[in-house]
Amino acid sequence: MASSAVRVAVVGVGHVGSVHARIYSETDGADLVAVCDIKADRAAEVAEACHTRAVTDYADLFGKVDGVSIAVPTSLHYAIARDFIARRTPVLVEKPLAASLEEARALVEGARAHQTIIQVGHIERFNPAFEALDRLNVRPRFIEAHRLSPFSFRSADVGVVLDLMIHDLDIVRYLARSPLVHVDAVGVNVIGQREDIANARLTFANGCVANVTASRVATKKMRRIRLFARDCYVAIDTGTLHGLIIKKSPDFPIDGLDLENFDTSRIGDLTEYFLKDLLLIEELHIDPHEPLSGELAHFIECIRTGAQPKVPGEEGQAALELAEQVLHAIAEHEWLDDLGQPHKGPPGPRPTAAPPEDA
Repeated sequence: MASSAVRVAVVGVGHVGSVHARIYSETDGADLVAVCDIKADRAAEVAEACHTRAVTDYADLFGKVDGVSIAVPTSLHYAIARDFIARRTPVLVEKPLAASLEEARALVEGARAHQTIIQVGHIERFNPAFEALDRLNVRPRFIEAHRLSPFSFRSADVGVVLDLMIHDLDIVRYLARSPLVHVDAVGVNVIGQREDIANARLTFANGCVANVTASRVATKKMRRIRLFARDCYVAIDTGTLHGLIIKKSPDFPIDGLDLENFDTSRIGDLTEYFLKDLLLIEELHIDPHEPLSGELAHFIECIRTGAQPKVPGEEGQAALELAEQVLHAIAEHEWLDDLGQPHKGPPGPRPTAAPPEDA
């Protein structure tokens, strides 16, 4: 690769990190100099597939890369990102930015102090369906988001809020463009010790309300976001890359219909009339591309030019802060058990009762 190529590496080449490595190896302007994983056989396997070298200690990359993707378990994000930031090496940290808000703040402050780039892997910002929605510049009054998946056995160190919901929390924050004023949330742990299903209702200072649902014990995937605004309704599916926008026709009375005095006797089919003459229904134009390819290409360009990322550390910190507020609301939610006794937090799987001694 040309000498001007940006030298990059990937730390942590499990499922997500191996995709980072594959895309870097195929990206013009990027030189994948190494992959790193504490499992030597896994590092060697990915390195061979991507025609690069394998290391097991990320310290071996110091001074040899211009940027690094960090795709290790969340609990390790802070320590590894901190060490690269201290050497003024730009980092792309997979979401969530860190395991705690305190660690996230420290990373953001460290990047600022060392004048280096920190980008957070909120990949939905690069999803073509979301990009098409963003171009509409809709000011939503109500947002509904559903993100459901079967259990993947990955990201087991966090619950569904930090695993899946945080994607939509970042999107909702971005779309609402207003400070959060209230959170109601509930979560249930079905398989492990952390919540596997969660719902949050968020109220923002400008009156926008969002209802966000996430599950990692669903039977199939769902990735849907719906926006309700004063003049339109937009629905996108970031999984199938399909979108629909419904808005008022130019012939729609500016002050709305006088429904009380509306004469329907001359209308043969009110539904057909309503849809045809009062509303415009259009499919959203979406230009398909791989979101992660766009995210990594953006990271490379930021390294090359010194520009701030679309999703900088501050945005990742804000998303994590919102996620922690949701988790706090889940922990404070009060349930009544079978005996009518109150308790807080997610109700988990009940242990099997011991059989009677004379059974």
